[in-house]
Amino acid sequence: MSFEKGDAVVLNDKHSDYDGEVGEVTQVSETMFGDETYSVSFEEGKEHGVPADSLEAAEEEADEETDEE
Repeated sequence: MSFEKGDAVVLNDKHSDYDGEVGEVTQVSETMFGDETYSVSFEEGKEHGVPADSLEAAEEEADEETDEE
């Protein structure tokens, strides 16, 4: 899956301090092999060079709807 700048994502990397946290894509870069890597900003910091297979789309809209009920 591909992400764009501004997308809300969940990081899945057990070696990261931000594993399981929701962040925002702040930069999309392309490696020399044509793969995309991402910089993701979290409340407590940033993670750089994150591959797409370590990210999944966050479901913020569903969370906002349940908060309103």
